[in-house]
This record gives sequence, structure tokens and C-alpha cells, in this order.
Amino acid sequence: MSRVFLIVMDSVGIGGAPDASDYYNQGTPDTGANTLLHIAQSCSHGDADIGRSGPLAIPTLEKMGLGAAVRLASGVAVPNMLCDIDGPWGVATETSKGKDTPSGHWEIAGLPVTWDWHYFQDKQNSFPDIIVQKVKEISTTDGILGNCHASGTDIIAKLGKEHCETGWPICYTSVDSVFQIAAHEDHFGLENLYTLCRELAPMLHDMKVGRVIARPFIGDADHGFIRTKNRKDFALTPPKEILTQWVSDAGHPVIAIGKIGDIFSMQGIDQVHTGTDLDLGNKLLSQISTAPDNALIFANFVEFDSLYGHRRDVAGYARALEWFDGLIAQAQSRMQPDDLMIITADHGNDPTWIGTDHTRERVPVLCYGVQGSSFGHVGFSDIATTVATYLGVTPKAEGKSFL
Repeated sequence: MSRVFLIVMDSVGIGGAPDASDYYNQGTPDTGANTLLHIAQSCSHGDADIGRSGPLAIPTLEKMGLGAAVRLASGVAVPNMLCDIDGPWGVATETSKGKDTPSGHWEIAGLPVTWDWHYFQDKQNSFPDIIVQKVKEISTTDGILGNCHASGTDIIAKLGKEHCETGWPICYTSVDSVFQIAAHEDHFGLENLYTLCRELAPMLHDMKVGRVIARPFIGDADHGFIRTKNRKDFALTPPKEILTQWVSDAGHPVIAIGKIGDIFSMQGIDQVHTGTDLDLGNKLLSQISTAPDNALIFANFVEFDSLYGHRRDVAGYARALEWFDGLIAQAQSRMQPDDLMIITADHGNDPTWIGTDHTRERVPVLCYGVQGSSFGHVGFSDIATTVATYLGVTPKAEGKSFL
């Protein structure tokens, strides 16, 4: 029986978004941003030879049509990607407002975002007093630390010692629609951090802030502080039924890998497997061997975005793509005859671009396990309809199957 593996390469955009000029990084429009193309060009020019060398080597994704998708999306050929394509492929364009994780994933799951997310624009003293007071009330502290835009690793290095001494939570944000709270797992307590985020989340969600994120860390001032893998996102619940619920309501298992459970507030999801991308790769291979018939396995690999895109680390991003390409080759070799794999992305995050924000881009849609050729341009929501149709489930949103 059929199974579907829907895999999101978080932030692996391919340029060409028709409304890129409406989105900005530090005052510069995203026009011309192209995550995959610019990484490949940097590799071809020898500018990404840290921990790797030479042209970008992703033969599995190339054979699935990634290079062709970049050319269709943006009109530019990718260096060294000329091989024959095996299977259906296309390019998806987003209609949702925003270039963030919830917008992209929700539309992939059949729910375009029609409202504007709330962002904390001020770099310092970022949060209104009502939010600060609520944090203090829930955490029973006399104050908070941070209250600014910051890198998560930088702010715990700067404020970790003071946090451990005072017990005040470290609150910060970014260019995304997020409210993040960092706290020490021992001094503050992991469950206390989760409780704080969980109880604060409804206020932020009412403001249309997409996520409240718990960012636990360990360590000390003498040896340094490091974040742990126990991050937890408290996301706004989708206001309408989404792909995971369509599939679950039809009696099919839904298995999440990565932060899918958090993004969709566990709507329609039976199991969640989390960890680093390396851990998630092993979980994906395991699910190919063990997932039951008619299951949807919905995966997100976030480190392209979190470790390399936002930090504008071209070489690191290239290494991650090459590792992922090898993972997909292993996954394909283990798939059953009726399985379908769809690989896509949720937005861009061009590591060669100005600033640290996501970039507004089209995304690839690459299929394995079925016969076909290019299906051209599609919408994000068409992915949800295609997955549902393949599993014999009636879609509950607009969209059409491209298979």
C-alpha cells in the first residue's frame, strides 16, 4: 500500500518569487535572492572550500530535477548541473503573507496565511510592558533580561551568568514573528521554561505572533554556555483543518520528523521524532523501514536555515546540502514500490544575501517513486492536494494534484 514521505528542506529556496521586491533584509529588497543558485556559484568559484571543496556535489537532488527547477524559477542555470532528470519535478510559488516557517509550512499543508504576522520591530526594548509584566507574573521574577533582537548563541554568552545569578528569563526576538525565551536547564529548570512559554503563548498568539520558543541551555560562566536539543516551539494553532488532519481523519497514521509537531501544534499528528538533523536523518531511514501502510511521514530538516542561512555561512550550507543529498540517496534505495517521496522547501534564506533574515523565493518540488516529467509551476497548496490524493484522502482545501 502507498506511503508518502513529504520532506521540507528548510529554507532551500530557488529564487524567482514574483513578489520578492515586497520583502526586505535591512532595507534591501529580496529581488534577486536565490539560495541554491548562489551557494552553487560560490562553490564553483572556490569560495566555499571550508570543510569541503569544489563544485556543489548533490547528484541525487540534481537527478530529481533541482537544477532544472532553479532555472525554471529564476531563469538562471546552476553551474555544473546538467544531468538527465528522472521523475516529476516543478516549482512552487507561495501566496501567503510572510516569508517565515509557519506561513510556508501551513500553505504546504493546504492553508494559506491571509493575515499579517506581528513582528517586534524595535531592536532594543523590543517588547511592550504588558508582555514583560506577563512574563514576570508567570515566572514569579522581578524582571527579565534581554528585551531585544539578538542571536540566540550570542545572548546566552552575554547574559547567561546574570541569568543564573538572578533567575530572570532571557527574552529576545528576531526578524521573524517570534518571542524567544532562553533559560538554564538546571538553574531555571526545563519544565519551568516550558510552563512559562506555554502560559505566555496565548497572549502572543492573540497578537498574531507566530511562535513562542523555549531555548534551554546548560553550562557555566567559566566553561561557556551551550544550547541543548530541548528546544520547543509553542506555535499558533492553524485556524482551519490542514493536511495532517485530513489524513488522520481518514484513519491513516501521521508521523512527524523534526519540528513538524510544533509547527502544526500537533494537529492530526500521531508520533513525533526530534533531534539534530543527523538524528532526523536516521529517523527518516528508520521510518522507511517501519512506517505502516497508508502513512504520511512529514519531515523538516531545519539546520540549513538555523545553522547556516541565518548565519550567512555559505560553506556550511553547502556541506549540509551534500550531506542531505547522500541521505536522500540512502532513503530512495530503501523505499517500497508504491511509496512516494516529495522534497520541497518553505522559503529561502540566501547565505550570500545582506542581513540575517529569510529571503522571499520560490521553492523546488521534486518527486521520487512515480513516473513523469516536469509539471511546471504550481502553488504551495497543490502539494497538500497531491499528497492527500495519492493516499486516497479527500482534500479539504483548494489546490490540484500535479501527479
